[in-house]
Amino acid sequence: MAIILQMTYQKKLGLPNYSSHSCAVSLTVEIPDVSVAAQESSKLYALLQTAVDNEIQQVGFMPDSTTYGMNNRQPNGHAGNGNGHSGNGNHRTAASASNNDDRWNCTDGQKGFILRIISESKLNKQDVEEQSLQLFGVGVKALDKMQASQLIEELLEKTGKKTGQRRWSRQPASA
Repeated sequence: MAIILQMTYQKKLGLPNYSSHSCAVSLTVEIPDVSVAAQESSKLYALLQTAVDNEIQQVGFMPDSTTYGMNNRQPNGHAGNGNGHSGNGNHRTAASASNNDDRWNCTDGQKGFILRIISESKLNKQDVEEQSLQLFGVGVKALDKMQASQLIEELLEKTGKKTGQRRWSRQPASA
C-alpha cells in the first residue's frame, strides 16, 4: 500500500512600514511504505526550504515609504494621513507639526515615555532619531501613534527592559 506524504514550507518576512511578504510551497509525494517516511520527509523539507528561500529574496514592488499613503486627498478635499481619516482631531499633519518645533505627532504619554527611556538608559538622541528614520522614514517627532509604539518596543528591547509580555494582550476582568 502506497503512503502519501504531503509537506508545506512557508516563510513570512517583515518589511518596513508594517509591510510583509511571504512565500509558501507545497508538495505531495507517494512513498512505498512508512519505513522511509522520515528519510523522505527530511529530503522534502530541504527541497522546499531551498525553493522558498530562493524565491522570497525577490521582494517585488515596494512603494516609496516617504510618500505612499501620505497626503492623499479625501473626497471632502482634506489631506489624509494614510489611514483613511482626515487630518483633524488628534491627528496632526507633518506640516502642522513642523510649525511648532516642540510638537510631536504621537500622544503626550508616548512622547514622555520615549524621552524617559532615552534619559534613563542614557541613549544618544541622535542615534534614536536615526533609528526612527531607518525604521519609518521620519524623525521621532513625526511618528504617528502606531509608529511611536513600535519605536518604544524597539527601544525597550535595545535597552533590555522589555519584559517579554505582550503589551496588547487582553487581560481578564478583575472582580
